[in-house]
Amino acid sequence: MYEIRIHSRGGQGGVTAAKLLALAAFRDHKYATAFPFYGAERRGAPVVSFVRIDESPIRVYSQIKKPDLIVVLDNSIMDVVDVLQGLKPGGEVLLNGTLPHDMKGFKTLSVDLTTIALRLNLVVAGSPILNTPVIGALAKMGIVSMDSAKLAISEMFSDDRNVKAAEAAYQELVL
Repeated sequence: MYEIRIHSRGGQGGVTAAKLLALAAFRDHKYATAFPFYGAERRGAPVVSFVRIDESPIRVYSQIKKPDLIVVLDNSIMDVVDVLQGLKPGGEVLLNGTLPHDMKGFKTLSVDLTTIALRLNLVVAGSPILNTPVIGALAKMGIVSMDSAKLAISEMFSDDRNVKAAEAAYQELVL
């Protein structure tokens, strides 16, 4: 089972990104679950979402304590949350941005999701929406296929800028 923990802030699209990723995995003929964990916080508060993907039915419905992959949509969260907590040996980190971060020896990839969202005017209430670009980056990493990522995005959103955002992140992520 492949387990992913997504760290974001309320309003950035982290919860929707988890749902999109699970839907894309389903379109790849895999089993997947996705769910968020947050309290009564408001826009801008830290939110954690979880995704499990497997070839077999998933019967675990709890928070992910030992993920294979950490996704950080807002790097300022690292000032208040230990995002690397429990990351499995050999685990990976995907960061939004271009600046390098010391991730304690874990393989770290980054792509500027915010710039992609702003370039395509994917903004709600003044905040860039990062859910669809991050799905493109995850497809580039091989978590789901790009075809399934685009299909999932098209099923959830009618605006073609969302697919374009995923394509841009796919192209811009350097492995």
